[in-house]
Amino acid sequence: MDPNNRGPEEYGHDGDGGSPRPRPPRDSLTSDFGQTAPALARTVQLVTGDYLLTVNPVDGSEIESCPPGERPGRPEKLTPAERAEVARAAKAPVPPGPALPVLPLLERQDDRERLVRQLARGRSVRLTGPAGSGRTALLDLVAEDCSDLAPDGVVRLSGFHRTADELLHDLFYSVYNAPLHRPGRDELLGYVRDIGAVVVLDDIEFGGAALDELLDATPECAFLIGATPDVPAPSADAVVEEVFLGGLERAGGVDIIERTVGRALTEEEANWAGDLWFESEGLPLRFVQAGALLRQRDQQRAGASAVDEFGVFADALPVDAPFETPFGVEESDDLPLPSLGEAAAPAPLLASRLSDSARATLRFAVALGGEIPHQAHLPALVGDTHADAALGELASCGLVSPVGSRYRLAAGVLQQLEAAGYGDDIEARALTAAQHYAWWAGHPSVTPERVCAEADALLAALAVLVPVTTPPGEGEEAVTVQLARTAAPAFAAGLHWSAWDRALRSGTEAARLAGEVAEQAYFHHELGILAICGGDFERARTELETSLGLRGAISDKRGTVAGRRALALVADRTGTAPGFMATAGEEVPDARYEESQSPPGGVPAAFGAVAALPPPTGETSTIVVNRAAPGPGTPPKAHRAGIRGLARRNLVAAGAGALLVAVLGTVVTLGATSNNDANNPSDKVGVNPSASQGVDDGSLGADTPKNGNGSGDTGTATSRPSDPGPDGTYGTSDDPTPPSYGNTPSDKPSGTRGSGGGTTSSPSHPATSRPPTSPPTSKPPTSTPPTTMPPTTTPPSTSTSPSESTPPSTSTSASGPASSAPASSSAPAGTTSGTGTPSGSAGSVI
Repeated sequence: MDPNNRGPEEYGHDGDGGSPRPRPPRDSLTSDFGQTAPALARTVQLVTGDYLLTVNPVDGSEIESCPPGERPGRPEKLTPAERAEVARAAKAPVPPGPALPVLPLLERQDDRERLVRQLARGRSVRLTGPAGSGRTALLDLVAEDCSDLAPDGVVRLSGFHRTADELLHDLFYSVYNAPLHRPGRDELLGYVRDIGAVVVLDDIEFGGAALDELLDATPECAFLIGATPDVPAPSADAVVEEVFLGGLERAGGVDIIERTVGRALTEEEANWAGDLWFESEGLPLRFVQAGALLRQRDQQRAGASAVDEFGVFADALPVDAPFETPFGVEESDDLPLPSLGEAAAPAPLLASRLSDSARATLRFAVALGGEIPHQAHLPALVGDTHADAALGELASCGLVSPVGSRYRLAAGVLQQLEAAGYGDDIEARALTAAQHYAWWAGHPSVTPERVCAEADALLAALAVLVPVTTPPGEGEEAVTVQLARTAAPAFAAGLHWSAWDRALRSGTEAARLAGEVAEQAYFHHELGILAICGGDFERARTELETSLGLRGAISDKRGTVAGRRALALVADRTGTAPGFMATAGEEVPDARYEESQSPPGGVPAAFGAVAALPPPTGETSTIVVNRAAPGPGTPPKAHRAGIRGLARRNLVAAGAGALLVAVLGTVVTLGATSNNDANNPSDKVGVNPSASQGVDDGSLGADTPKNGNGSGDTGTATSRPSDPGPDGTYGTSDDPTPPSYGNTPSDKPSGTRGSGGGTTSSPSHPATSRPPTSPPTSKPPTSTPPTTMPPTTTPPSTSTSPSESTPPSTSTSASGPASSAPASSSAPAGTTSGTGTPSGSAGSVI
């Protein structure tokens, strides 16, 4: 973003024949000329580690294993000319306007030579000094002296809000030519180990073990580190020499003031400068600001006659020229010097004498936490076409200082301006900046690298506005959500992934507060993709499942496809079968016992299940599965996921199916070879024989129970089973009146409680059994008691103890005949299973 060679979009031209201006209203005379086609989404494909990442700002990024043909080869190092261009881009741009006076290095020559000697020996040095001590200026001079010491030259890095891992990536891109390639951790360490350069790292914010990690990863580099005293020191084992930078002497402070003002100081001003030196502890920044105060005082004291006589464009005196009192400035003028308090905190007084554009820029800087927007954005933010010159005014007064490739408010200026009332409209200024950056970051002509250069200002605007986000009006979109939505893909494509992470987190919170479910799903999806790139698969699974749940609520099919693909990649990398991986809204597999899981359709009767017979038309079937509960001292078995668990369940299902086929084959064979005599009375016995049926009445129909609707329909099946009775049989929940089993109206089915609370005996067949789909194919055992009773007698009473008699078996189960050996051997005769069904013939329905 060179201010002297601006991009076409900064002047209102796209360069592609379109117009970036807002579309005029329909009733405008020029509405037809302003219609432009919507810009296509800008997707970027890059390689990160073992993955191929496609940054899609519409539906969400997609990630897959990188095909062998897409893997980049070993990157080549930059040429000296390319390294010079990278170094130029790493410096802060020169502010527009008149050239600032170049201040000589005062009282720092010994420190400068010492640092150069240490770096020439290949040793790392940490230069520690308070903010405003001239540390950055000294680092710039040492970097020029060491330009030919290392084979890879001098690399300038900024440690402001950067971690050790991010600095390793910055070092990699400063030496290697690797566009759209972000190497993995091991690959990155292999590349930076081969770098031999003098690394000038300013504004570092970490020390200790993190600094040791950075130094160990680059054994061929010599580091010149600039830090403030509050930054943790290197560890005791680190081979780093400490150099402390203090303040200037009184003479040095007076010299800086004279060079800033452009003349010699009077005796009163020299005494004032001496008092300031004692108050400021000799920090050079305080003398630069004090010189700016005196220069503004001279401008106020000088009348219009001085401008008329010498002209506006009069040549400035050389830096080495003797200082003389200019025309129109007299020692006897009545304008007093600033007080010592104003000189110690000069920001409000300096700002009051600047232009309106400069003061508006300071208000934006306070709203953005000290970040100065790039000078190319100031005309749009301030509303003045010449507002880009405000940066030069601020730099000449010492109110801003360079930090990497941008400017920030100088040390202490932010607190001074906030106390003076420059922070009263923080939210309004941040909202204006967010609206501008949201439009600018989404413009097709703005490259991701330029968006990354403004990352700190963008993130500062989000930090202010996200906590106060509210649901927008009808047809509107929250500005914070829009800014995060447009900036996050640019950060990802520009390989500034720490800013990508912060933008996604801010966007997630803003979308939640604004109630925008679709945008919230997008941010969760991107966080999952970022976690996959970082190797954090547990976090990736959580974010992706959250995104899928939100997208399922709004029926976002395309986003759901992208999320499921990413989730399948997580399952592949973690060795988890996708089918058993819990998704949003599902039951967690680990919370279930393996014994309680059954194949679809229930377990066959041979495995201990009681399957109800098919119901009449229009009714739903019921399958009651006998599941063994774990003992009191048996710990629950963990759910077995993965390929082994899947194979084991497939084997169980296949075995159950094979057994079912064998049983059905046996049934068909027995039916084909049995006696087909139609007069055999045993073949005419139904599943539910009536207790009042006579022997010679020639009717096989059972008594019709009272079903509550007054109809006399035959059939004993009800709509749904009720809770089992004391003997384990199931009654009907729709029939409050028990059915009649004999001619006596007072007869009750046994197994139900009478009025006295006792339990009467019951026949061996419940009244709610459903008729079979086909007549039984086998004859009942000869030892079975008669299934019919004379009409004049009551039903035979059986003992309530299951061990006294064996219940009759008149039909086969759903899975095979009652006399089959495997089923009858599952439990001893005369015992009752857990479901209340006599288990003399396991799995049979009585």
